[in-house]
Amino acid sequence: MTAAFAAIGGKWKLTLLYWLAHGESHFAGLRRRAAPISAKVLAEQLRELEADGLVTRDETGPVPNPVIYRLTGYGQALAPLVEQMRRWGEAHLRMTRADGDAPTACEKPLQRPQS
Repeated sequence: MTAAFAAIGGKWKLTLLYWLAHGESHFAGLRRRAAPISAKVLAEQLRELEADGLVTRDETGPVPNPVIYRLTGYGQALAPLVEQMRRWGEAHLRMTRADGDAPTACEKPLQRPQS
C-alpha cells in the first residue's frame, strides 16, 4: 500500500490519471480540467507521475509549442483502478448527501475477520 500511495497519492494525481486515461493532453488542457490546480502544483504532480513511469512528456517543438502528456502502458494499467475510485466517489457523494438514508454504495460495510 505504501508503494501505491507514493506513486498515486496526493490531491491531484488520480484526477490527472483519470483525464489522461481519456486521451493525451497538453499542460493547459490538464490545468483547465483539474481546476483549481495551480500551474506549479500541476507541474510538480506531472513530474512525479513521469518519474514513476506512469506518464510520458513529449515536447512538440521549441517553446511556446505545447508539451503533450500521455499515459505509459504502465500508467494505463491503473485505468481500471482510477475508474473504480471515480465510481466509489460518486456513490459516496450520493450516500453522504442522502440525509441519513442507508448507504447505497455497497450492501454491507467491510468487516474485520473474526479471530
